Amino acid sequence: MKARIRMCCAVALALSTTATAAWAQAPAPAALSAEDEAKLAPVAPELRDAARRAMGFSKMMGPITEEAVRASRKGGGGFPPAPERLAEIAVDERMIPGPQGAPEVKLFVINARAGTPRPGILHTHGGGFILGTAATDVRRLQELARELDCVIVSVEYRLAPETGYAGSTEDNYAGLRWMYGNAATLGLDKARIAVMGESAGGGHAALLAIAARDRGEIPLAFQLLVYPMLDDRTGGVTKVPPHIATVGWSASENQVGWRAFLGQQPGTASVPTRAVPARTQSLAGLAPALIVVGGVDLFVSEDIDYARRLNEAAVPTELLVIPGAFHGFDQLAPATPQAQQFNKAKVDALRRAFQATK
Repeated sequence: MKARIRMCCAVALALSTTATAAWAQAPAPAALSAEDEAKLAPVAPELRDAARRAMGFSKMMGPITEEAVRASRKGGGGFPPAPERLAEIAVDERMIPGPQGAPEVKLFVINARAGTPRPGILHTHGGGFILGTAATDVRRLQELARELDCVIVSVEYRLAPETGYAGSTEDNYAGLRWMYGNAATLGLDKARIAVMGESAGGGHAALLAIAARDRGEIPLAFQLLVYPMLDDRTGGVTKVPPHIATVGWSASENQVGWRAFLGQQPGTASVPTRAVPARTQSLAGLAPALIVVGGVDLFVSEDIDYARRLNEAAVPTELLVIPGAFHGFDQLAPATPQAQQFNKAKVDALRRAFQATK
């Protein structure tokens, strides 16, 4: 049972883009039925092998539940090994004061170097609010820091269900405030800070952009939201077409994640608006944004709608939807043309944002 829970978490991490290492090291997935194979028809041909493997893992392990997540943590976390780090890009693991009355927050500080101020990124990892660890993203963030000559701080925020939205969002804000306050030591230009995250981390990045606007303490130059998890109603009161989310993060798992994060049933009128980016009444005054998502990702409709609302609120917003791409495809099939287009768009957008505020 313990091994099954650990493998379930490892596979879920891979599918939520936080642990490509788990994907490579996991055993062969279960065989697919003819019915399962038919569900792959909406997936782009170049992505079907990765999708088939992802679907086989999901079939073998079954759905993610809050009970399995809690049991995994008691059994040691269930996290796979993090990819080997680049020796030439410095990584400093720091503990900083957390929110008032809360534990310290762990940060991974990447490519810090006092001297000429460079742009910076505050990163929040994915995992459906209930899984994941910042450590598994360090190698990928090192590569991004090298490409953009920037400093990146990734936050090890507390996870649900043990910690709800108020705690994890404040953990992330504490990381952003520390980053801003230590700009000189980090070699950071305070005018060129972006927030970035994938999946649930994209939701956290969106919440950070909203908090930064509302509190008026830290100006942001950009927000990069990668298939962000923005709306608690998706997969619950808001149904999705049958060809959507047949691979990767499912509607039922999405509801598990949101229920744990909110501490209550998602999709109801009593859900606090400050916990859900899509429920934020006004998006005016937020940092410019790029939202990138796959065309058969569970989050595609909510992401398109959030981009529309940002644009209508006069926030400069770019939206990229990759046809036939599923949730986490860029991590699971990085050599495909779709993943290369996706990743290039992210880097180009960050570079433009940093140059515009230089």
